[in-house]
Amino acid sequence: MKKFLPLVFIVCLSLVAFQCDEDERALTQEEEQTKLDNMKTEIERLANTSTCGDNITCKFIAFGSKPCGGPWTYLVYSTSIDTNKLEDLVEVYNQYEQDFNINWSIASDCAVTTPPTSVECENNICIAIY
Repeated sequence: MKKFLPLVFIVCLSLVAFQCDEDERALTQEEEQTKLDNMKTEIERLANTSTCGDNITCKFIAFGSKPCGGPWTYLVYSTSIDTNKLEDLVEVYNQYEQDFNINWSIASDCAVTTPPTSVECENNICIAIY
């Protein structure tokens, strides 16, 4: 019996060590969509806090990932915010949406979204010019 006890201990320890964590379970399509929506809200909130004026540059970035390829839109922002953070968040979001589209066989129109020809500062807000 004493020889059997260490084996039982090792088996129990292994089961606990390799137990599936709830965070590692596959998300449903609805859960992934909610995650995308929350990410998008955070990104838009950050971009919308930007202002423009003297010594602040207006910029734009491709935002989203259409199932046929290319972005859904272009997000306008200025250098008054942490642009590295915004650009990193957008990169992660775009990749996550691309993976979402593939994993769930999402379809959309294949219209090409054209980028702004320029961005201008009007009343301390960056505006896209098409």
